[in-house]
Amino acid sequence: MREYTGQAIRNVAVVGHGASGKTSLVDALAFVSGSSKRHGMIRDGTALTDYSPEEVERGYSINLGVAFAEWSGTKINLIDTPGFLDFQGDAVAGLAAADGALCVVAAHAGVEVGTERMFREAVERRDPVLFVVSMMDKEHANFDRVFEDIRARLTSRVIPVEVPIGEGLDFHGVINLFTRKAHIYRHGARTGEYEETDITPELEPIFARYHEQLIETIAATDDGLLERYLEGGEISRDEAIGAMREAMKRMELFPLFCVSAETLYGTRAVLDTIVALMPNAWEMEEVHAFEGAEGDEKVRIHADDDAPFAALVFKTMSEPHVGDISYFRVFRGSVRNGDDVFNATRDTSEKLGHLSVSIGRDRIEVPRLCAGDIGCVAKLKNTHTGDTLSTREHPVRLPQMEFPEGLVHFAVHARTRGDEEKLQAGLHRLHDEDPTFQLHYVPETHETVVSGLGERHLDVILAKLRRKYGVQAELTKPKIAYRETIRAKAEGQGRHKKQSGGRGQFGDCWVRLSPMPRGEGYLFEDRIVGGVIPRQYIPAVDKGLQEAAQRGILAGYPLVDFRAELYDGSYHSVDSNEMSFKMSGILAFRAVAPKCRPVLLEPLDELEISTSDEYMGDVLGDLSSRRGQILGTQPGDVGSTVIRAIVPQAELHLYATQLQSMTHGRASYTRRFRGYDEVPPDAAQRIIATAARDEEELATS
Repeated sequence: MREYTGQAIRNVAVVGHGASGKTSLVDALAFVSGSSKRHGMIRDGTALTDYSPEEVERGYSINLGVAFAEWSGTKINLIDTPGFLDFQGDAVAGLAAADGALCVVAAHAGVEVGTERMFREAVERRDPVLFVVSMMDKEHANFDRVFEDIRARLTSRVIPVEVPIGEGLDFHGVINLFTRKAHIYRHGARTGEYEETDITPELEPIFARYHEQLIETIAATDDGLLERYLEGGEISRDEAIGAMREAMKRMELFPLFCVSAETLYGTRAVLDTIVALMPNAWEMEEVHAFEGAEGDEKVRIHADDDAPFAALVFKTMSEPHVGDISYFRVFRGSVRNGDDVFNATRDTSEKLGHLSVSIGRDRIEVPRLCAGDIGCVAKLKNTHTGDTLSTREHPVRLPQMEFPEGLVHFAVHARTRGDEEKLQAGLHRLHDEDPTFQLHYVPETHETVVSGLGERHLDVILAKLRRKYGVQAELTKPKIAYRETIRAKAEGQGRHKKQSGGRGQFGDCWVRLSPMPRGEGYLFEDRIVGGVIPRQYIPAVDKGLQEAAQRGILAGYPLVDFRAELYDGSYHSVDSNEMSFKMSGILAFRAVAPKCRPVLLEPLDELEISTSDEYMGDVLGDLSSRRGQILGTQPGDVGSTVIRAIVPQAELHLYATQLQSMTHGRASYTRRFRGYDEVPPDAAQRIIATAARDEEELATS
């Protein structure tokens, strides 16, 4: 393939809700342009960018996929992103590598939750957006309804550039409002060819209505054109396209097209439009500022081939027999096959062997990539998603991508004893591929807890774990890291005496336990006077108290936030030793702690929930049923409310799933650890009873 410079490159992320036709559209665009030699289908498992076994089996995108289309002297890099919210991390990564977005809306379903989320994500990034109504050939397709749906729920600045001729099985052409011509498609045409004709009288009313909207909307974005339009003057096609292009950059216009990826109808117009309306890499990168590697210096990155090299690794994927493949966007400079580059994020050097561009699962080796292009390379030693590749002489660090946090948490266990090491290695490799998948070890519960964006997300993680690393794992509800504390002061004795022939054991101490404020932890105070306990044995009493506190009183959870005073005791000149006084500390704790009115503490999270106003009552009622404390509400975006609440962690398992179900996907939330508080008596009794039953079962097993 030929070499492209930044002015001839368009980087487009294809976004939208799951099953809206994104992957089929990417496949069709690559095929019609000739970049792909086969027109694949999702139902056959042959789609260009859905090729992993998990995607083929499930029939939807899980991973970000990259392809390209060469059209009209331009290279269009197409980034196919997953639509379901469980895999939103890859959609965010795709937008980070792109300069614009193709927002796909199914003709029969209209705007859905994923459409709303990804459109807003693109707008927040200031990326120009083209809307594409897909699957116009399917039953119940309705272009006008989708147009009104977009206007009502996403933006009033959307404007059709094409309107369909026929819908559903009768979809056979489009009216191009710019050219004032009808494109009638040839049934069975291999690459979406059409016959251009004049608009027939029966189509004239449709054309007139939409054309008037188009020209009026475009004119309103330019003072000169608006003045001419109001005076009754003509606006030429080139003037209208130029004005629309500039308005798209300012987020003032969002053109709308219609296609059928299966029949390839409308795909050529989409390719033409991307070339004509989407900004090239040079235009977009002029306005981006990035952080330098040295101190707090700010540097501006331009898509200039002659500048020092800088690229962002936006995706890492692992393939059998190949290893890790790093996908990167060149933001500045150029890079050649075999170049040594510098990973400024990790302060290490890498060699870019077999520099390639991706077309689905296939990779085409290239001699050079210019500024603005997207490429991939295999087997980098220590480079991960989010890293910046640059030169050692001019190191820069590009801004980190902000991925959504995991909201669904499970404990993970290897099904086969002895697979724990393989399990941990596999989980860490999968985290490198997908930063939204997180794992951490919880010492208090002795569990590895994994988190993801949804249950479907974690189900796919387990499938990858089996296929790639040969580890069978299972997920269970995580244990809650309860704690215990005391509410009253008490004192007592711990006396350890043992004689079994020969030298015996003797340790005797008196301690006083008292509560401390929440979060203060543990404090040991030495109040021994007169040497009743020798100085060398006092730390042993402290160790004994701490060890006993870790085992708790009520349900075996650690006791926290208390003061222990050692104020009296006795010793034996021959039989006393450190172990004896450690045991006396343990016995003293066991004797005194139950008299201090012990209580259970539970961890609390603070939630911030953004929900559509129509579901606010349901969300508030559900929080109350989870023992939630409402801190307050405030207006959010248009038609939404933000709720702040404190909820026990024990009540939040699978809350993300239930919240999405309750609000039909129109709510999101964040959570952060708030602290510990007392468990209500009735809930505490259930926890204590469960702990006693578990201990009994463990003892008899």
